[in-house]
Amino acid sequence: MSNAPKSELEKVFADVASNYQGSDIDLHAVYAKMRKTNPVMEGNFMEQLGVPSIAGVDPNRPCFTLFKYDDVMHVMRDASQFTSGFIAEGLGAFFDGLILTAMDGDQHRNMRNLLQPVFMPDTVNRWKADRIDGVIREEFIKPLVPQKSADLMDFALYFPIRVIYSLIGFPNDQPEKIKQYAAWALAILAGPQVDPAKAQAAKKAAMEAVGALYDAIKLVVAERRAEGGTGDDLISRLIQAEYEGRSLDDHEITTFVRSLLPAAGETTTRTFGTLMTLLLENPELLERVRNDRSLVNKAIDESIRYEPVATFKVRQAAEDTEIRGVKIPKGAMVSCIVSSANRDEDVYENADVFDIDRRPRPSFGFGFGPHMCIGQFVAKTEINCALNAVLDMMPNIRLDPSKPAPEITGAQLRGPHQLHVIWD
Repeated sequence: MSNAPKSELEKVFADVASNYQGSDIDLHAVYAKMRKTNPVMEGNFMEQLGVPSIAGVDPNRPCFTLFKYDDVMHVMRDASQFTSGFIAEGLGAFFDGLILTAMDGDQHRNMRNLLQPVFMPDTVNRWKADRIDGVIREEFIKPLVPQKSADLMDFALYFPIRVIYSLIGFPNDQPEKIKQYAAWALAILAGPQVDPAKAQAAKKAAMEAVGALYDAIKLVVAERRAEGGTGDDLISRLIQAEYEGRSLDDHEITTFVRSLLPAAGETTTRTFGTLMTLLLENPELLERVRNDRSLVNKAIDESIRYEPVATFKVRQAAEDTEIRGVKIPKGAMVSCIVSSANRDEDVYENADVFDIDRRPRPSFGFGFGPHMCIGQFVAKTEINCALNAVLDMMPNIRLDPSKPAPEITGAQLRGPHQLHVIWD
């Protein structure tokens, strides 16, 4: 970040990054080796790197780690054999109420059907011009333009929070409150710790943040309901949402919105930072994208394949099963290394090359199958608007040669920590 004193939000963002940093090794080289020599590993690979993982909540449960694309696809797709309910014991232990990621079967299907329309392209595209693109350009990029230089990660931290909280239904005229809510949301992510010395304090801070965030959201839900829930924001739409005669009460809406917030800004921040790093490291490609904006979404999708922010997903075996001849007992945890699957040489040609022209095929940066990230279209729209705004308003943007080059790091919640740029 810049040299100015760090805000609480910036401090928490940095703390979360260091919590999930893991060992200082060439992860992609390790993954390539595992795909060849030990594609179904017995053990919790992320834990061995020193990264908190919900696979390790119960030390008595065996854990298996998968590195190959086809195996990860199989697990992500089959939500009846590989379930998610255990998540309520891990990160979900900091929540109660409606956590979509911790639901299985009919309960998950019905709740997702109720919520999904709010996140579909027709809704998000209605928000796009004024509430996403306009905000990014007018409030964030325009004031930066005269400065001719910036750490783009400062912009990347704040714009998704500003946009998503507005889309959710929080007032637009309370920026300091929103920053506080975002800091609480990130503090929840820092709750799970590998280091026992830090675990108690982090859990206490996370639990306090959970309570404070619940109270703040509940007030907004009550306000929106008193207005009749007629707005186009997420909370108003959730108040109006109905599926098979079922609608949501204030507690359910509050807990659902709270469960969205830790990832809502975080993922977009790091994905945008990674995308910009990959483009700025390749000026010819950046120029191609500048001259042909139909390439923007291809660049976003390829960056999510090449360097996903969420590098692994965890499921639990509902029955005894077998993957590549390795027996996986009922109740075992299955950790799917998305970063490895996304670079599987049996699936992607020149998998270690950032290539926006490659033939599209599913990758796992936003998950896959029934539990695919419900908000991914919102995130991609925000990133699309941000990249277009940067290309339009910061002529000849390039890496600042006087500052350290950006590095994409982290075993989980991966991305650059700083991204110094200059423009004409």
